[in-house]
Amino acid sequence: MSALTVEEPRSPETAPDALAGFTIGVTATRRREEFCALLERRGARVVSAPAIRLVPLAEDTDLLAATRHSLEAPLDDVVVTTGVGFRGWMAAAEGWGLSAELSRHLTRARLLTRGPKARGAVRAAGLNDHWTPATESCEEVKQHLLAQDLRGRRIAVQLHGEPLTEFVAELRAAGAEVIEVPVYRWLPYRDISPLRRLVSQAISGGVDAVAFTSAPAVLAMLGSARADGLDDALLSAFSGRVVAACVGPVTAQPLVSKGVPVIQPERSRLGALARVLARHLPEHGVTRLMAGGHGLEIRGHAVAVDGELKPLPPAPMAVLKRLADKPGHVVPRSELRTVLPGGASRDSAEHAVEMAVTRLRRALGPGGIVETVVKRGYRLATHREDGL
Repeated sequence: MSALTVEEPRSPETAPDALAGFTIGVTATRRREEFCALLERRGARVVSAPAIRLVPLAEDTDLLAATRHSLEAPLDDVVVTTGVGFRGWMAAAEGWGLSAELSRHLTRARLLTRGPKARGAVRAAGLNDHWTPATESCEEVKQHLLAQDLRGRRIAVQLHGEPLTEFVAELRAAGAEVIEVPVYRWLPYRDISPLRRLVSQAISGGVDAVAFTSAPAVLAMLGSARADGLDDALLSAFSGRVVAACVGPVTAQPLVSKGVPVIQPERSRLGALARVLARHLPEHGVTRLMAGGHGLEIRGHAVAVDGELKPLPPAPMAVLKRLADKPGHVVPRSELRTVLPGGASRDSAEHAVEMAVTRLRRALGPGGIVETVVKRGYRLATHREDGL
């Protein structure tokens, strides 16, 4: 399974309300408010569940040891994987009184930056970058280095929150001396309850998409599900009705490796990710029907009736979606009971179905959309449009 790269629209913006009626889970920690605002401006309901936290290592002995090791002899190549990590390294070196010496070594080395943010941090430090891969991936950086004779070369690799085990091992096997520079590391977010709730919401259909901006966040969500015995259910949800949206191929890899379909923008940017979601969900996450002479657009937590968006509570929405699965066909009450949130006895579930249908009719407004078939169940007076 490979990630689906969604092309950017020619116009930089999508419809202002493109995400109205959809719920999107956001796992980001850094720039979380900015990203949530991008989605909310397009009408989305956002569920924020930070998955990880970045822990700087300015006082960490491993970072100090790696910096001193780097300064023992000239560096031939320096791999800069993230802008925030490079800035953190320079700031830590300044605190130790090693900034000037580190800058001299970096000036004489070839600086290979993984992407534009890393390149921008290098240039902001007054240094010159040597090369940046088109894919913004560590894999392309590794292949670029391995295509050269690495015997005897000293290469510093700035890590980005977790070990680059294979990357480092292959450079060493090619004859290079590799210095791993652990500038920061990712840890689980202090309060894991929002992430656990997001896992449950994804499994139950409470969200339409989950957006990821880093691979560690993906791994944290999968790990949270695994700890509760829900990993298979979560992967099944991502392979079905819940869209997994990733900012780029590095972020997508943990899901792709498990066969999960992923959407991602051509350019690894938060704005591009928001635009991709604003295009994908209305195109693939909307059921369009004519019912009782009225046009319906059924979205994640809302339905548009003749173009007017009407939010629905979970139970009426669950009933509407099941009726829309079989447009024009009678759906028995016994079947509708199975889609209602929460458990209940048979008698109370019968009443819950009736109440959900009553609330659904009230929310829809116009009559004649949901029909009662005596002693059998309910149906939509409808036919599908556009082959959906």
